[in-house]
Amino acid sequence: MSTDRITSRRFVIRVLHGDLSPRAWQSGARPSRLSWRDLISEATAGLTQRPGRSALTMLGTILGVSAFVAVLGLTATTSGQISQQFNVLTATTLTVSATADRAIEANSPNQPGQGDGAQAQAFPRDADHRITRLHGVVHAGTWRRIRFPGAVSITASPATRPGANGDIGAISSVLAASPGTLEAAEATVTQGTQYNAFHEARSELVAILGATAAQRLGITQLDSRPAVFINHRAFTVIGILGDTRQMPELLSSVLIPRSTADRVYGPPPQNNQGQMIIKTQLGAARLIASQAPTALRPDNPALFTAIPPPDPRGLHHQVTSDLTGLFLLLAAICLVIGAVGIANTTFVSVLERTGEIGLRRSLGARPCHIAIQFLTESTVLGLLGGMIGTSIAIGIVVVVALAQQWTAVLEPFTVLPAPLIGAFIGLLAGLYPALRAARIEPQEALRQ
Repeated sequence: MSTDRITSRRFVIRVLHGDLSPRAWQSGARPSRLSWRDLISEATAGLTQRPGRSALTMLGTILGVSAFVAVLGLTATTSGQISQQFNVLTATTLTVSATADRAIEANSPNQPGQGDGAQAQAFPRDADHRITRLHGVVHAGTWRRIRFPGAVSITASPATRPGANGDIGAISSVLAASPGTLEAAEATVTQGTQYNAFHEARSELVAILGATAAQRLGITQLDSRPAVFINHRAFTVIGILGDTRQMPELLSSVLIPRSTADRVYGPPPQNNQGQMIIKTQLGAARLIASQAPTALRPDNPALFTAIPPPDPRGLHHQVTSDLTGLFLLLAAICLVIGAVGIANTTFVSVLERTGEIGLRRSLGARPCHIAIQFLTESTVLGLLGGMIGTSIAIGIVVVVALAQQWTAVLEPFTVLPAPLIGAFIGLLAGLYPALRAARIEPQEALRQ
């Protein structure tokens, strides 16, 4: 016990025994002081007196701070993954469309690879090759939907009547696609193989079925070399698609080579020139979008419109902002619950320790000393809860990142202030109970 506290105690005893004159009452005792060592010692004793209750009191702060840090950490981690997915799937894919009203007039019969029967086609026959020669292009392919003049039937048997199972109503469409289309769309062939430049050059009557189309037609195995009949014309099925990262319409369609479609059904009409899908390396999409029209038709690049991928930063910012706002609201609710728990426990502690407060006041402790002691206890509770919550949150972020094979991202401005946030919450929560304790009169407290 410090010298000031011993002096105050002696002064109180002398007053009670009448040993001091009024002048001594006014000037005989010096104002007591509370050292940091005594403050920490008293606060530690108050917290460790009932460790179970102290631990439960910290639980709200632990949950709030851990939710706060974990939300920001997981948001930053998933934001990196969202950006990566946008870069891989969106920023590397572009489409090129032909301007329909200029397709015929701008077509030149002197273009390499085109004859008189192909004058209505905007895309040259070697369009895939022309685009893949550009630096930064990974795959490229042209495709269009075949429009039939009358009723259409797509069946797995020539004897199936139109309108039965396997009709065009159950299948999205018939697509005339070059070999590069499947590669640019990153389609996966689960059975068989996809057609290639050989089939394209010879206009072979072959077809590839999407997974949904194959299921509707009842074709699940290729061992017996099944065929699909489009308007009673047989196309040998050489492959079945299982999945695709781009162009999901491929899964419910029948695909045939582009040259086969031109030979069997004629060149495409002016208003159905189709499109080209181009898969590029990361960062090259916008450059390829500016070069593709010229590479396809040097005589008239204006015939084509290249659509570069959208900038993902706007959507990325919106997604992360919405997620961050929602989870931070939950974290704030947890912090409020933790603050209420600390305030309630501190207030109950003040009521239980009224006698102790009266004795300390009688021994010379001033009201500010009592208030500081209880504020210190609540602040220490908040600080410990913030430190434990921060540790738990870091562990959660690391475990989730490892489980998902992500890169954990924890910003310093998120982790470092978290324990201080817990301490601040504890300080605010203990403010009213501390003021309540400071206003307790020693005479009333000792009577109780």
